Amino acid sequence: MPNRNPTSFSSYVALCFMIFSNVALVTSKSTIEPCSNSDSCNALLGYNLYTDLKVAEVASLFQVDPISILTANAIDISYPDVENHILPSNLFLKIPILCTCVDGIRKSVSTKYKSRPQDTLSSIADSIYAGLVSADQIKEANSISDPSVLDVGENLVVPLPCTCFNGTDNGLPAIYLSYVVKAVDTLAGIAASYSTTITDLMNVNAMGSTSIKAGDILAVPLS
Repeated sequence: MPNRNPTSFSSYVALCFMIFSNVALVTSKSTIEPCSNSDSCNALLGYNLYTDLKVAEVASLFQVDPISILTANAIDISYPDVENHILPSNLFLKIPILCTCVDGIRKSVSTKYKSRPQDTLSSIADSIYAGLVSADQIKEANSISDPSVLDVGENLVVPLPCTCFNGTDNGLPAIYLSYVVKAVDTLAGIAASYSTTITDLMNVNAMGSTSIKAGDILAVPLS
């Protein structure tokens, strides 16, 4: 993607494809970046807390360092006992992750979740991980034959979306945020929120129109 000239970029995005899953009876889509090597990059997940959680609890959900979450979100780390600071439900956070190449596509597979009573694959995907993964993706990643049977204490791999795109956007250094579209979102609003353009978001995500739906996952370049 360096220099992103029209010919090479068009050829590149032609390799990108969209995966589909049903979310609340609406077809949602996620941008997938093909890959063929073992290199990795730093990436971010856009995550809305499903309930009040301590910083350490959020970090445990994604198996990342609590301080890295605080610094990624410009939260003061000088507070006493900052890892036990309670973050409010629905707070939007950027979660730093390592994006790797697995089975020919970019994703993060380092997150593990221990199932609890009353959990279902759908509740884990849609609520706890806020739509960053689908129930079907968790089922496939863990070779679950019967999703209705989930043992308490079962350690589940939670595959999470990420992209690298060579760490550049329009020839400039960038890190990519996986953003779950909300019902109130527009592409213009997302572009404005992250200091990018509609055209750039459409190019990065190989979109043919500006239409987006709740549950779509977009790759958003951050400089």
